[in-house]
Order: sequence, then structure tokens, then C-alpha cells
Amino acid sequence: MSLRAPQAGRGALAAFVVLVLLAGGAAAYGYHWLERMFEAAGPQAQASRIEVAPGSSLRAVLNRLQAQGTVEDARAVTWYLRLKSRQVRVEAGVYEIPAHASPRQILALFAEGKVILEQLTVVEGATFGEFIRALDQHPAVAHTLKGKTAAQVMAAIGHAGELPQGRFFPDTYRFAADSPDAAILSLAYEAMRRALNAAWESRAAGLPMGRPEQLLILASIVEKEAALKSERALIAGVFVERLRKGMRLQSDPTVIYGLGDHYDGSIHTRDLQADNPYNTYTREGLPPGPIALPGRESIIAAAHPDESGALYFVATGLGDGAHHFSRTLEEHNAAVQTYLARLRSQAHGNVSGAAASGHRQ
Repeated sequence: MSLRAPQAGRGALAAFVVLVLLAGGAAAYGYHWLERMFEAAGPQAQASRIEVAPGSSLRAVLNRLQAQGTVEDARAVTWYLRLKSRQVRVEAGVYEIPAHASPRQILALFAEGKVILEQLTVVEGATFGEFIRALDQHPAVAHTLKGKTAAQVMAAIGHAGELPQGRFFPDTYRFAADSPDAAILSLAYEAMRRALNAAWESRAAGLPMGRPEQLLILASIVEKEAALKSERALIAGVFVERLRKGMRLQSDPTVIYGLGDHYDGSIHTRDLQADNPYNTYTREGLPPGPIALPGRESIIAAAHPDESGALYFVATGLGDGAHHFSRTLEEHNAAVQTYLARLRSQAHGNVSGAAASGHRQ
């Protein structure tokens, strides 16, 4: 009895094997084509941007990229990801796609959330109010605090009952578009807390300040008085010496802060005589709170003042922001006269308004 399969049966089997091989070959070719496409440089010759809204699907984003010429075939990218069983989460934000970026590179940007960062700069010596206005006017900030009072703002960021002035670190903050204003404020608050605590822990011995808040107040005055970085510690030293001797600080920036909206650009005799908690001409010691947002250098200067023995300083009038520091009232008065003489020799300047600046007795 013959055990060989019929000739027709062998032919059908061979045809089936051929079809399987052809199908396998086609599948392998298709897979390798998708893989090459996924790694290949994209068609876009220039960098481009795309804004991804929260909740956007990967397929929708890929279709938009194909429409703008950044991705060659959005459907092919989706097929490849399915074959690889890869799930790619697209973080919301604005992305910059490099020229000729491959689908793999583009998806890596999405997965890592490498969005274009917006920025907001808060300059040293700015006030809390100026910080808030900058946030309110920034088009990329999500405005959750607009119209709220200072007390409501502090409560919203978890610091109810604290006065906001001086509590936020002046810096350049980078953030993703649509970041809440409260989140940016929280970053600035924490940055100031760290800077102040570090300065307080490393402060010079024997300073006439009993708590970090007083150091912050002094730093804010130094920030508004000093035009030159090199003079911050010297100015801090003058105020520390005055505090030790029980002398009034007689700082013009504190008077200006106390005047608020009534300040008209010049300090008048009546302003120096009008008593308020921030008038350091009428009251002894530090004012009740900071008058600005001090930067790191001013905070360090307040913690490590240059105690030269000087009790007075006045602008030199040379136009470079420098001051003359004096140990005696006689020397100071002579420096004031020199300053005024230089002002008179110039064709411009407000002599009456400037004469008060730095004139401490």
C-alpha cells in the first residue's frame, strides 16, 4: 500500500506554503518600511511650532503635524506604534519641532513634555504690586487671582495672614504656557524663603536683629538705597550701626513707600515730617515690614554688613550711582555741600528734590 500523498494534495500544500511565505515576507517588508519611516528625517525644512490643548489625542496631533508638513504620514506613525504596543501621552503646551525632526524625535518631545517655556522677569527692588501686575498682564499666564486682594492672594497660595511685601524672590521665572499665576507666586515665595533662611543661618554675629523678618526688612531698604552692587554691604553697615546707636535710619525709600500713591516724584519737607509707620525720619528702628522685593545680593549684604564705622552716606553727584560714606556729621555735611555744588554746575536736575536724598543727621 502506498503512503505517498496524492500529487494534487502535494501541490496545494506547496501553494499554501508559498502564500504563507509571501504573506510573511510582505509583513516583514511592511514592518521594516514603517520602522524606517519612523526613524527617517521629516519633510519640514524649518523649525515649526504646534500648540497642544489639554486632552488632545495623539492621532489628532499627528494629523495636524501632517497638515502643516512636519510629518509625512500620520497614519503610518499610528500603525507603527500599534505594532510596537507603544502608548505615547501628549502633554499639553506649545512645542517647537526642529527642522527635519523624525517621528521618533517628535514623539520624544511630547512624551517628555518639552514644551516651550514662557518667562516673566521680576526685577530686584520691585514691589509685590508690580509683580502682581506683571502676572496679570502676561498673556501666557492662567489668571486665577486677577482682581483678588493681597490678603486673598496670600490665602490662595497657602500663606493666609502674611503680608506679601518682600516675600517673593525677584528673578526670571520660566514656565509652560497656561501655568496658573498662583503656581508662579508659590515658586517665588519658596525661593525667597530659601534665600532668607540661608542668609539668616550664616549671618554675622551680633547683628541688632532678632528674627529673619527683620533681616528681610533691612535687605529691602538696602535694595532701594544701593545703585552699585559694591556698596550694598557698606549701606547695610551704616543702617546696622545706626540701629545699634539708637539713631533713626532716615531712609528716603521708606518715606516714599509710606507715602504710597501720594508720592509725586520728589520728597518734600512736609513728607519727612508727616509721621507714618514707614517714616524712618520720625520713627526709630526698622519699619514694620519690607518696602520691596530684595535680591540675593542685598539679603547677603544685610546678613554680612561692612561695618566701616560710617553713620552717613550721600550721593556723590557724579552720575555713577556712587555714594560718599562718612563717620562724622561734619564730614557728611561737607559731602552734602559737594553734592549740591555738583548739581548746581549741571544744566539739569531737580536740586530741591535730590538734596534730601541721602541727607541723614
